[in-house]
Amino acid sequence: MRYQSVIPGFFVARPNRFVAQVETADGMQTVHVKNTGRCRELLVPGARVYLAEGDNPARKTRFDLIAVEKGTRLINMDAQAPNQVFGEWAEAGGFLPDVTAVRREVRYGDSRLDFCLETSRGPHYVEVKGVTLEAEGRARFPDAPTERGVKHIQELQRAVENGISATLFFVVQMEGVESVAPNDDTHPAFGDALRQAARAGVQILAYDCAVTPDSIRIRKPVPVILEE
Repeated sequence: MRYQSVIPGFFVARPNRFVAQVETADGMQTVHVKNTGRCRELLVPGARVYLAEGDNPARKTRFDLIAVEKGTRLINMDAQAPNQVFGEWAEAGGFLPDVTAVRREVRYGDSRLDFCLETSRGPHYVEVKGVTLEAEGRARFPDAPTERGVKHIQELQRAVENGISATLFFVVQMEGVESVAPNDDTHPAFGDALRQAARAGVQILAYDCAVTPDSIRIRKPVPVILEE
């Protein structure tokens, strides 16, 4: 996945979940934040960020905030990126070698799951979660309570119980983390649902990403730690 017309800046403030103030070479910009999560450990005053220019002249903000430097790490924080990079990767055969079709936003039960991959062995449902929270090389999800996330896990478990393959796939939007784990401190119900689904046969996977200011691509597997 590649962005067009990316410029650097320095984060100043986030008046609400949707916009931020960023100082650029052309002055202060009000930009759209493409992640409604808390991101408190990322968006700190003075952090170097990267902005992608939007292609809709009618929109209120000219730029999207897509990435931020945290120490020596560059973290993509575009909430739409994980699904896009997973979809591109899956279509190229990166996830399953025998994929014949990749369908997006597919209804299953009472939810819409991100993907249904058609294979020679039948359908395979995938729910993708983007991970931006990291501390001391260890990534965790979520950074805020997500009842929707719990519901998605439960639907994946129902699929497996009905004989259909299913995966919860963490796209870690940075490179080189040691592991991914459920953030039980923030939302214990998510961790409980994830562990129960794993015991039922839902595949839990995580991959990190190679990130540049104007691109992100899936890189390699990362261990998932379900139990402390």
